[in-house]
Amino acid sequence: MDPLFIVGLFVILFAVVTLFKAVRIIPQARARNVERLGRYHRTLKPGLNFVIPYIDRVYPVIDLREQVVSFRPQPVITEDNLVVEIDTVLYFQVTDPRAAAYEIANYIQAVEQLTVTTLRNVVGSMDLEKTLTSRDTINSQLRGVLDEATGKWGIRVNRVEIKAIDPPKTIKDAMEKQMRAERDKRAAILTAEGQRQSQILTAEGDKQSRILRAEGQRAAAILEAEGQSRAIDQVFQAVHRNDPDPKLLAYQYLQVLPQLAQGSGNTFWVIPSEVTSALQGVSKAFTEALPPSQATRDERPEPAEMDEEVAKASEAAAEAVADAQDAESPKGPRQLTQAVPDPAPFPATDRERSEAER
Repeated sequence: MDPLFIVGLFVILFAVVTLFKAVRIIPQARARNVERLGRYHRTLKPGLNFVIPYIDRVYPVIDLREQVVSFRPQPVITEDNLVVEIDTVLYFQVTDPRAAAYEIANYIQAVEQLTVTTLRNVVGSMDLEKTLTSRDTINSQLRGVLDEATGKWGIRVNRVEIKAIDPPKTIKDAMEKQMRAERDKRAAILTAEGQRQSQILTAEGDKQSRILRAEGQRAAAILEAEGQSRAIDQVFQAVHRNDPDPKLLAYQYLQVLPQLAQGSGNTFWVIPSEVTSALQGVSKAFTEALPPSQATRDERPEPAEMDEEVAKASEAAAEAVADAQDAESPKGPRQLTQAVPDPAPFPATDRERSEAER
């Protein structure tokens, strides 16, 4: 083979390789640092870039997008001497590729160690209860410390989140028991409140029902009293309108006497002394002629029937007088020896009635 051809082939291959090394295409949101003769020269921007082959050295690509790094759980001691495992998640972004490459050897490891130390410092001043309920406070304190420390590294810490806080198993059991007790207490309180409200509503219902029942009874009593008042008033007016005399009242008194003796247990009963005078008035009423009333004029009974009724009334009056005298006598009951004289019959005609009145 011709040596000139071989030399030409090597020259062409060298030129292609040199051209390939001289052209650098950088993707968007990426950056690459360039060293010329061992010194930092510039940072390649996204797009087409040219470098001097064999003189400029191009470093690996640095991602300028926001990155998420999750660190493994770290043991942290709280103020009340309890060891908890805390997982953290870090959100950061490279803002200066030159500082990220030359100010720190490994910025990911540096951020992780700084997060652990800051987390132990922050949580060490809190007890367990406050640690579990103060995640926002811990996140803000971590972010402030990390952002201040990583600024010179060309890194901006956007957020730091506590992913999990795992207390020891014994503490978990105690917390579960406490939570169960709190729930049981709330359930008992709610049950008691429900029963109290139910009893209050029941008492209110009973109160309202009793009030309504009492109002109904009062209204009924008022209406009944008004009815009795009206009935008594009508009877009183009827009595005064008809102008009764003492003879009629004595006759009514006589009608009540048999009712006093109708009871099966009435073996002994006392007749007042006024009964004798009342019976005498009744007897006198039957023996004397009375002026006829309008009802007597309208419905005048037959003479025979009047005689029978008068006779029966005379016998009843005589027996009542005898019984009253026996009750008043200190020697005990006596026999009726003389009957009450029969009263004169009622006049049959108007002329006879007028003569009897005269």
